[in-house]
Amino acid sequence: MFSILKAILKDLLDDPSLDAVYIPLPNGLHYEWGLKALQAGKHVLLEKPSTSNAEEAKSLFRHPLLNQPNVPVLLEAFHYRFHPAWQTFLSTFDSKDIVDASAAQSLPAGFFSDSDIRFNYALSGGTLMDFGTYAINCIRQVFREEPVTITEASHRPMPKGGNKEIDHAIKAKWNFPNGGVGSIEADLAARGGYRFPRLTKSWPKLALPKLTVQLSEKEVLDPKHKRHMMQRTVVFWNMLGPHLYHRIDIIDRHAIRNTENDGLIKSWCETNYMKVYEWPKKDNGKVGQVWWTTYRHQLEELINRIKKREGSGVWVDAEDSIRQMEMIDATYLKAGLPLRPTSKYLGSVG
Repeated sequence: MFSILKAILKDLLDDPSLDAVYIPLPNGLHYEWGLKALQAGKHVLLEKPSTSNAEEAKSLFRHPLLNQPNVPVLLEAFHYRFHPAWQTFLSTFDSKDIVDASAAQSLPAGFFSDSDIRFNYALSGGTLMDFGTYAINCIRQVFREEPVTITEASHRPMPKGGNKEIDHAIKAKWNFPNGGVGSIEADLAARGGYRFPRLTKSWPKLALPKLTVQLSEKEVLDPKHKRHMMQRTVVFWNMLGPHLYHRIDIIDRHAIRNTENDGLIKSWCETNYMKVYEWPKKDNGKVGQVWWTTYRHQLEELINRIKKREGSGVWVDAEDSIRQMEMIDATYLKAGLPLRPTSKYLGSVG
């Protein structure tokens, strides 16, 4: 069967009428067919995660052929980043003020069978290589920096009889240069989370992806009060598929305190809600319609880059993709799991 697939893929890459290809193959095949596509002169939209590990990512994104003139475009498909809602969300806070950022996303138990390719180690499977990849990318995006250290990482193994090298669910935590803490929880077979846990703990869990960013408390200029402090929390619901539904909650908690003994005089909370389905101002290369999906926005930017046109400015560059895989590798090692296997094709090319 695989030999037939390889023949089909080769025929596609040999077709002179095709300018670009999308590679949604299992993770373990991304490096080989991504590189083959580039060598065939095709522009490549490469499904996340771009490769199986950081070694492959460095080999692919720093390949000598990408330093030549008029080379094909290579883009890792983090589609959510191209949507106006994500970029608007990032504009609601300053990354240096982040105290804590957490990304949680899950799919209910039973959505994928335990025999799904996502849980095949030879094909570079695992929850961190699927939903967890998005979670890590979200945390990297909000901090705009790479972590200093990874402090915690743990995983729930596959059920009895499953591959011990695969994570059914994973949690991790990092310290960032500004002193903030970033964490993720990702689960491809989630259960529980309802009221009456003794009764519902085995029920498949339904939950929207959620990203929460808490900022440091700051003093507000207020001539009426001695000390007016405010702390902002921003919550992005369904950040991965905002074209289907999303909501951005901006929660400002105010406190009036006595400057002498820091005693609380009064406090209150103000919450504003945002939904953004198109660019606030369609200029500087920002185009789109309210119904455009994240995938459409991403595709438009790929075409803009291929045609050397001005675009929205949103992109995933080569070093970004490499650092993404380095963070995934570090998380697996901290969790006591092996790195995903390196493609044999890596050693066969120059």
